[in-house]
Amino acid sequence: MEYNFNEIEARWQQFWETHNVYQVEIQQDKPKCYVLDMFPYPSGAGLHVGHPLGYIASDIYSRYKRLKGFNVLHPMGFDSFGLPAEQYALETGQHPATTTEKNIKTFKEQLRKIGFCYDWSREIRTSDPSYYQWTQWIFLKLYNSYFCNTQQKARPIQDLISKYELRGAMPAQGDPVEGVHFTAEEWNNFSPEQKEEKLMRRRLVYSAEGEVNWCEALGTVLANDEVVNGLSERGGHPVVKKKMRQWYLRITAYAERLLQCLDTVDFSESMKDMQRNWIGKSEGAEVEFSGATFEGKIKVYTTRPDTIFGVDFMVLAPEHALVTDITTADQRGAVNDYLSYVKTRSERERMAEVKQITGCFTGAYVLHPFNGKKLPVWISEYVLAGYGTGAIMAVPCGDQRDFSFARYFNIPITNILGSHFNGEEANPGDQIELVNSDFLNGYTKKEAVPLAIEALEKINQGKRKVNYKMRDAGFSRQRYWGEPFPVLWKNGTAYPMNESELPLLLPHVDHYSPGPEGQGPLANITEWVNIDAHTKRETSTMPGFAGSSWYFLRFMDPQNKETFCSTEASDYWNQVDVYIGGTEHAVGHLLYSRMWTKVLFDLGLIQHDEPYKKLVNQGMIGGVSEKIYRIGLNQVEEDNSYVGNSSNNMIIKWKSDINGLPIVLFPDENEEINYYLFNLSADLDISQYETSVIRTSLNMVSESILNIEKYFEGKNNKSRYEIMLCKDGYYDSRRERWFDYEKKPIEPLKFMTFQVQEKMSKRYGNVVNPDDVVIKYGADTFRMYEMFLGPIEQSKPWDTKGIEGVHRFLKKLWRLFMENGKSVWTTETPTRDELKTLHKTIHKIEQDTAQFSFNTAVSAFMVCVNELTELKCHKKEILDSLLILLAPYAPHIAEELWHQTGNTGTILDAAYPVFDAQYVQEDSKVYPVSVNGKLRTNIELSLTASPEEVQEVVLKDSVIQKWMEEKPLKKFIFIPGKMINVVV
Repeated sequence: MEYNFNEIEARWQQFWETHNVYQVEIQQDKPKCYVLDMFPYPSGAGLHVGHPLGYIASDIYSRYKRLKGFNVLHPMGFDSFGLPAEQYALETGQHPATTTEKNIKTFKEQLRKIGFCYDWSREIRTSDPSYYQWTQWIFLKLYNSYFCNTQQKARPIQDLISKYELRGAMPAQGDPVEGVHFTAEEWNNFSPEQKEEKLMRRRLVYSAEGEVNWCEALGTVLANDEVVNGLSERGGHPVVKKKMRQWYLRITAYAERLLQCLDTVDFSESMKDMQRNWIGKSEGAEVEFSGATFEGKIKVYTTRPDTIFGVDFMVLAPEHALVTDITTADQRGAVNDYLSYVKTRSERERMAEVKQITGCFTGAYVLHPFNGKKLPVWISEYVLAGYGTGAIMAVPCGDQRDFSFARYFNIPITNILGSHFNGEEANPGDQIELVNSDFLNGYTKKEAVPLAIEALEKINQGKRKVNYKMRDAGFSRQRYWGEPFPVLWKNGTAYPMNESELPLLLPHVDHYSPGPEGQGPLANITEWVNIDAHTKRETSTMPGFAGSSWYFLRFMDPQNKETFCSTEASDYWNQVDVYIGGTEHAVGHLLYSRMWTKVLFDLGLIQHDEPYKKLVNQGMIGGVSEKIYRIGLNQVEEDNSYVGNSSNNMIIKWKSDINGLPIVLFPDENEEINYYLFNLSADLDISQYETSVIRTSLNMVSESILNIEKYFEGKNNKSRYEIMLCKDGYYDSRRERWFDYEKKPIEPLKFMTFQVQEKMSKRYGNVVNPDDVVIKYGADTFRMYEMFLGPIEQSKPWDTKGIEGVHRFLKKLWRLFMENGKSVWTTETPTRDELKTLHKTIHKIEQDTAQFSFNTAVSAFMVCVNELTELKCHKKEILDSLLILLAPYAPHIAEELWHQTGNTGTILDAAYPVFDAQYVQEDSKVYPVSVNGKLRTNIELSLTASPEEVQEVVLKDSVIQKWMEEKPLKKFIFIPGKMINVVV
């Protein structure tokens, strides 16, 4: 029997599926291991070879843990709601329900062919009503909960209502603030609408008017992590700021716990740093500046209250609520113009811009809290509304942006740093003794900060405060394809639906479009929206991360119709032991999922407050793009020739006759032309044509040679010349043949492309379909090759040339069992050398697999098979153990050969081989032997030999006798396991 991988893999995949070998149930007598891949969304393009990288890693680990005796949960599902699915449906003119079903079918078939050990009986889809019923249910739990600042945990909103009924909401110290604080009597006299308005300020999901990232092209609001450089992450469309009523997730309440609990999970330090930076904790003071030209105060948050005597002006974010109220009449026009400008700027642009200085004076002034100095109030885009209080106290001598702003607008600068401030740039140093700072003179930052805060608190103008950069997450999207909110609006007030009314189904419509005034498409379905004259449904839908924030819990108990996950299931499976996915989800998804888990834990619904114990971030497999240079002629010479510059500054001249036909093509005589695309207009109107590099489709290239016929197939535009230019001639697309530079027809030349490694993408035309690789080489080869490419966490290029070596390895393995279609394995007793090779491999593979070092494990398999081949080992005892080690990596060939050697039952239920150190212990060692400190030879000696025996053997050695020159022995130095020195 030959290694017919296609037949073998199809047969065993069918066997595993028919016998449900991957289905798992709770087994209290076995230790559990929960391995999870990050939820994929079902792309219409299907998988390319980069996608399965993490899936293969998780599959290997899952199979390994099963062989080690663990009850392994390894499920798969689809993040099928959200923007990607909807955009694909719109692009293809189909309904998202239709495209989602079709795409999932394609994904599952591709995954099946690679041989993954998923328990498909637990499959979930976020767009399935049986799933999003519980997403809506958790939303109601969030809505009906608040964050107790005293206990630092979520509690039912009813507890807060009871507190208000008994004690109201009064400050522990100081005077009550109108509109914020109220007595129990006032609460009990509030109307239902007033009560709901107060409660909305505390709910863990809440509705509020706010400035959002609005993408007109996508017709929806985007979260901050979905916007990159002012453009939507998906599609690259412009994003602007817009005020809208939105739902928000009060994730800021959990900022400290999210930060502290990073110490309890096994994430990489770079991943933890990304989360810490996003949370952005800082310590400082909140300072109040009373209005000098208006009633009220401006609050600022600063990490440097020690520099308060260096404040020369205030800067508000243009979106700050006070801007309209404090702006004077004579500055109104200028401020309005500036506000219009800022609306065109993204937050990323505003934060990144350092050279451009913009701003506008409001005409208002505030008073310095200590010396009463009048400070002008400006607005500028470099201050963001969402960070701190949306206002800063500007200290130009200590902050470069403040300094540049003051210098640009001619604002006087106070020097509180003495000789450490040169007047040409700010000095942010914190070890400088302060001057011109009243009671803080002579102190450094460390000493002055507590003194400044204490003084502010004494005059009731400030207080110590911890701040977080992270903001509450936008939780609604103006899209159709998403979870409907279980919320009703009655006369402008939100009321939650009853849990018994869930799921609130997404209404099916054949066609949909954005609703009026920025509302979602659901707003157009009036019969669904309007319950009665006073009651309407919410027309936005939840964001994609709603369903993916808790899916790991549903996998534990996917068929449960009574609750989202039973206590028995969540207690047994508990946290995900290993979570594998890309770093693109480092901030958004992980933070949201961690927060949702903490809320469910706080409410007593689960017993763990972190979803993932260990996180493994796989790198990206890059694609190989085949590119060619396109050279444009852009300069007219006096002799009516045209000159083009290639990407490496090569000069090419093109001389034309009156008809614009090519007469002479020649390079600079000192250069050599190496295969470029020459693209010309027949009318020679090419003065502005630029040099560029363009991609070619992979199906037009073989071994970096462009197929000219394929390239021009279907190009019938005879108004253009397309000239393929090589050193010895060129191809004229209009005449469809090759010529030399004397314009004589010649045999076809090779037009070479060049390769560039970049992201694998359908858009780049460099996608490699795993189906094609599996058909040609088999799933086992594909799996092992992806692991062999390099460390799982690193990005690496895809190169099909290397896959042949892995395929040869599997065929070599096959020949240890089968030769010329016949079995060659035996039941003979293994030799010590064979056992040594096996146990060396057991130790290496077990260690590498546990540490996710899969690339070195594949190398170890190759070494093992080579050694066994040299030893002519065909012994079942050795080979069976090798197959068990290999089964996680190449399950199909392992299962086939397992049965070929007479075993019954699936190899998945075999016991993992146990490493025995006695077989790898060396019984001899080659010692370096020196004479008078100079190395003269190497001698192999038994490790059990006594010092006397060692000396006897060494002194009889002919090489040593030569170098001793018959001189008497003075000293014999023997260090066991290391070296020998003969002193004469």
